[in-house]
Amino acid sequence: MVRWQPDAPGRLAAAALDLFEERGYENTTVIEIAERAGLTKSTFFRHFPDKREVLFDKGTVTGLLAEGIASAPPEAGPLDTVADALDALGRSFFTADRREFSGRRQAVLNAHPELREREALKRLDLTASMAEALHRRGVPTLNARVAAQLGTLVWEVAYDQWIGTGNGEDFGPLVRQALAAVRAAEAGG
Repeated sequence: MVRWQPDAPGRLAAAALDLFEERGYENTTVIEIAERAGLTKSTFFRHFPDKREVLFDKGTVTGLLAEGIASAPPEAGPLDTVADALDALGRSFFTADRREFSGRRQAVLNAHPELREREALKRLDLTASMAEALHRRGVPTLNARVAAQLGTLVWEVAYDQWIGTGNGEDFGPLVRQALAAVRAAEAGG
């Protein structure tokens, strides 16, 4: 009898990533992903609506950012609030043990237009969620939208550096460097 193993979504994502690298996204089926993970097709669909979603976090990042924004110090301005939330995300999600997977995942996304499009839509949702979380803190709508857009830019810059080859820095300090660059650009420096 096969013994149940935990983290079916993680196993499916790892299997999908391996197969997408080996065969390409278009040439990989849900059944092959499930089999590689030692699971069934129905287990796959219990966790993901389709194979495009298997490399995305199902709202985990969005939820963690909203929590980070809500728990930021009350006196923090909107952009500092987003930076605090990104720091917290780095400590809980973008950890050293996820760096290799994240870099490989990004390479697969970059190689497939359908996945790049899905990633862009996810980023739009993430930005909207950050803006809403800021608005719940009392930040005026326009300021919340601008801070969320800048926060997304900071995240993208930090994430690209974090997954970069040979970069051993933690995500949080890279967020602070990217935020400093945004502020320097605003100041004309």
